[in-house]
Amino acid sequence: MFYWLMKNVVVGPLLLGIFRPWVFGLENIPKTGGVILASNHLSFIDSIFLPLVVRRRVAFLAKSEYFTGTGLKGWATRQFFKATGQLPIDRSGGRASEDSLNTGLRVLGGGGILGIYPEGTRSPDARMYRGRTGVARMVLEARVPIVPVAMIDTEKAMPTGTRVPKVRRIGIIIGEPLDFSRFDGMEGDRFVLRAITDELMYELQRLSHQEYVDVYASSVKEKRANLSR
Repeated sequence: MFYWLMKNVVVGPLLLGIFRPWVFGLENIPKTGGVILASNHLSFIDSIFLPLVVRRRVAFLAKSEYFTGTGLKGWATRQFFKATGQLPIDRSGGRASEDSLNTGLRVLGGGGILGIYPEGTRSPDARMYRGRTGVARMVLEARVPIVPVAMIDTEKAMPTGTRVPKVRRIGIIIGEPLDFSRFDGMEGDRFVLRAITDELMYELQRLSHQEYVDVYASSVKEKRANLSR
């Protein structure tokens, strides 16, 4: 109920009225059943506007730190992420990665929509980076369609490091579902997982027209952080 009120009554209409996002391809999202929305990731507001324009509820996997803050700020942050349908996960790797996968599979197994950023983190410079294979493993284990989504100009509305977005139009392009059923039962094959991920990233690049860089975005961020020390 809280999610519905925030999306349809309190926050959603206000944000949609201010930013006036244009959307293409909503009909490509199945009306029922589990589905993965795999999106490029340019800005913090990607996780806000994509759920706002999709009629069904969308759940994203978010860093657990967003749900564990203390004081008034921690409470407000926690309520915001709950209101936008995000689920806490531990991104520290190892067993935590397996738990994240299982959390996503529970959403899909319940017939829900799961939003995923295959790049694993926001782009540091609006280019598209190499996808991580967790999304491929999830789509094969859940046996659900995966729909590519391109967020357009969200990094211009709210660049990384800013706290308040600029008022400007953004866009969302939703592509046709991708079918990887030919790989059913092969979720343990790392070459298959890489092939699926690369095919997905190619489609995302085609929709978004971003420049593609065949390295992980996290590696670029780490390198920049080390140079700035």
